[in-house]
Amino acid sequence: MDVLTQLLAQLERWVITPVTTQFFGLFDLNGRLGVVFLCASFSIAYALFRYRKSRQLTDAQTFWQFIGGRRVFGHRSAWLDYRYYFIKAILKVALVLPLVALVDPYILRSGDYQQFFTQLWGAREQVPNHPWIASLYGFGVFLLRDFLHYWIHRAFHSRYLWDFHKVHHSAPVLVPATASRIHIVETLVERLVMTVGLAAFAGVVWYACGGEVSRYTLFGVTWLVLFVNSLAANLRHSHVWLSFGPRIEHVLNSPAQHQIHHSDAPRHHNKNFATNLSVWDWMFGTLYLTTSTPEPLRFGTGEADRERYLTLYSLIVMPFVDSARRLLPARRPRAIDMR
Repeated sequence: MDVLTQLLAQLERWVITPVTTQFFGLFDLNGRLGVVFLCASFSIAYALFRYRKSRQLTDAQTFWQFIGGRRVFGHRSAWLDYRYYFIKAILKVALVLPLVALVDPYILRSGDYQQFFTQLWGAREQVPNHPWIASLYGFGVFLLRDFLHYWIHRAFHSRYLWDFHKVHHSAPVLVPATASRIHIVETLVERLVMTVGLAAFAGVVWYACGGEVSRYTLFGVTWLVLFVNSLAANLRHSHVWLSFGPRIEHVLNSPAQHQIHHSDAPRHHNKNFATNLSVWDWMFGTLYLTTSTPEPLRFGTGEADRERYLTLYSLIVMPFVDSARRLLPARRPRAIDMR
């Protein structure tokens, strides 16, 4: 009986709790893939559908057809994304969190930086925590997070990390759940880089302000995250073409720009790495602007991979196999001495 109790406890810890938490995350405003943001995105898509249909700019007869219909949302790849969304929660608990815990003792926290500067230059008087200070601090965190994500994303397009990021790009159809189609190695790297970078930034700000500063939030969410996620963020992984126009797209990343990033056309390769602010693409030469006229796109990583990344095994294990083949020198057959 004790063995059965232990098994049930382990099952709850490693499977039931992570999956349940992931499910209820759909109702959390802290994540982009939430019911509120999904409704906001598809409300914008519906308005776009009505506008284009009134001007005969679309062949779709219904809104369901306009967003892709069964061809997209019932595709085998889409169903894989739905399953992987919950499997990833288990992988985080089983792999990512333990690895982060191993590194955690060696990561300096915000308080460590604050204490270091205090010992170096002395304590500072506490600045009153006015709303404008909290807003500026939140804006700084948002900028740094977006900047770091740009370079992490760009790094995973490099030769030695591409096998892991290829998991995300392998989807031949895009649905909002495709945003979670990220390999655990990429999730781990992003988690560590963000922790280190944001801790250093917060430590500097806290010292300058003479104490801990809280970010200004609305409904428990940083106001900028709430704003950006409401701008049809879930349409980035969809077949709904929504361009913000060349002027705005120098600053804000539109759904159309991210769809360009997922295109398998050579002219679109290594373009639009940004998540929210395309100003980083503009600054570092990877910007691709769009217009209101949809471009013909095909998503995925080419014909060779169309049947390769359609199982959970291929999403989780194959990147390790491919990386090993790439990094380890091929074993050459010994030459046979014919003398």
